[in-house]
Amino acid sequence: MNKIGRLIACALFLILTLWAPASSLAQSPFNGTWRINMDQTKMSPKPVVFSVNHGMYDCFHCNPQIHVRADGQDQSVNGQSFDTISVREVDPRSIVSTTKKSGKTMTERAYTVSDDGNTLTVKIMSHQENGGQPVSEEVTLTRVGKAPAGANGTSGSWRINKVKGSENDLITTYKTSGDELSMSAPTGQSYTAKLDGEDHLVKGEYGYNSVSLRLVNDRRIEETHKLDGKVVEVVKMTVSPDGKRMTIVVSGKLTSGMSTFVAEKQ
Repeated sequence: MNKIGRLIACALFLILTLWAPASSLAQSPFNGTWRINMDQTKMSPKPVVFSVNHGMYDCFHCNPQIHVRADGQDQSVNGQSFDTISVREVDPRSIVSTTKKSGKTMTERAYTVSDDGNTLTVKIMSHQENGGQPVSEEVTLTRVGKAPAGANGTSGSWRINKVKGSENDLITTYKTSGDELSMSAPTGQSYTAKLDGEDHLVKGEYGYNSVSLRLVNDRRIEETHKLDGKVVEVVKMTVSPDGKRMTIVVSGKLTSGMSTFVAEKQ
């Protein structure tokens, strides 16, 4: 997953603990189907900083940073969930980009800046690793830093203020069985993992391919996502005393950003 859209889906994956008795697993407050309430989402305040200038695309908030030609051709990158990116300047106020993994398209993004140059709209289409139903998002950002002289109008420093996502990216379902938890999502991501704090395989997800799970207390869980053994984000999830709401704090290790989501049990 991408990306804003990928950041929401990952925050909903849940765990239980190996040493808990089976009866308490069955009664876990994390069991069931949950839906993200985007109206209550608080995205990371850390700015998104990039530039398209003099035929180059420079992503300064990326970790590691990306510096490639903005000629519309696939350019190789290292250390990301994707292995190529293409960036093309459409006109002085818009650009498009595409990321790919092993030749398969992961995300398509279209960036457009407002006439006054202070609002950036990014429309994103994220494709699933298993060929499942794609996810669409629209992200609105506010300018917090000027664009370099002569750069495309989309360039500069931006802060996310609103995210709208398709329904299939907001839902996740969990089921426990003995010392295992199974997760499934409409977009095709899934896993069945023993609750032992060890790395376990995740299917259908571009952004990470293993997960480890730790119970903090009866209503709080910590989940670590890794891509090829490297930690990409840590997710801390807390269910409310009435069992109806879950607060999810996602700390991204590639961008050093922290976002908070609220999910509601369906």
